[in-house]
Amino acid sequence: MMNEIISRLIDKVQQHAYLGKSVEFYPGYSVFTASTTNCPVTVLYQPMLCLVLQGSKEVIVGEHQFQYKPGDYFINSVELPIATRIIESDANHPYMSISIQLDPDKLAQIMTETVISHRKVMNDECFLLSRADENLLEPLSRMLDLFKSEQDVAFLAPMVDREILYRLLKGEQSSVLRQISGNDFRVNKVREVINWVKDNFSKAISIQDLIEQAGMSQASLHRHFRTATGMTPLQYQKTLRLQEARKLLLEGKEVSETAYDVGYESPSQFSREYARMYGRSPSQDAKRLNDLGASIQDISNAPW
Repeated sequence: MMNEIISRLIDKVQQHAYLGKSVEFYPGYSVFTASTTNCPVTVLYQPMLCLVLQGSKEVIVGEHQFQYKPGDYFINSVELPIATRIIESDANHPYMSISIQLDPDKLAQIMTETVISHRKVMNDECFLLSRADENLLEPLSRMLDLFKSEQDVAFLAPMVDREILYRLLKGEQSSVLRQISGNDFRVNKVREVINWVKDNFSKAISIQDLIEQAGMSQASLHRHFRTATGMTPLQYQKTLRLQEARKLLLEGKEVSETAYDVGYESPSQFSREYARMYGRSPSQDAKRLNDLGASIQDISNAPW
């Protein structure tokens, strides 16, 4: 039954999709297809769900590595710097996915209107790989069907959207979704630290700065932040620095200038850490990206 529903979804996605492009077919809902695999892209994932329908994809969050195949989906409740790549796709069986941007207000409203029992996610992680079931796939299929009629979209799509979020809140990922709605104190504190690190990523950040921002002890902050994001606050900052550096290099900045701009005091340390993340030195990576004709959008957005 599951394979049958996924096959139907693939047929419907093909009616909306353009190879290599993300197509939003309803606010917050997008489809993506690609006929080739790709190199890892490092991006900052907003709270979202990504469901793979065909092909497969790899996601790395800190020290956690996930590979998901048709019927699997990844969900995250805080902004996560991740590395991701399509690892299985070809012209006959292109990679295909549906993504949903998760709206905290919609989730909070559904939670106030219903009483939903939920399973506890071990260690309060803010990301999860899960297996879709018929309760999720069926309303997704109906959502795609609505676009045969503008009148149906206007009247029915908001209802189906609510049904999809309701089904997610009833699933094993319920605790992750509840974090998005803002009712988890510890996750809210982690989110505050994330926002502060994003605003100050190019500055020298001390542990004391983070403790004051979070209002937690050092041990508690480290434990909750690492559990939520898969990395420490300073690792999170380093990832943001290197993501920004890659954009600057693609724009033509010199390696040493880029290193200082994103907060490094030593260009040699910057080059070492850059090579560890991207597999090439800064200059080699910039040359490869330019040879491929890559744009800033290509390296900073992974709509799949």
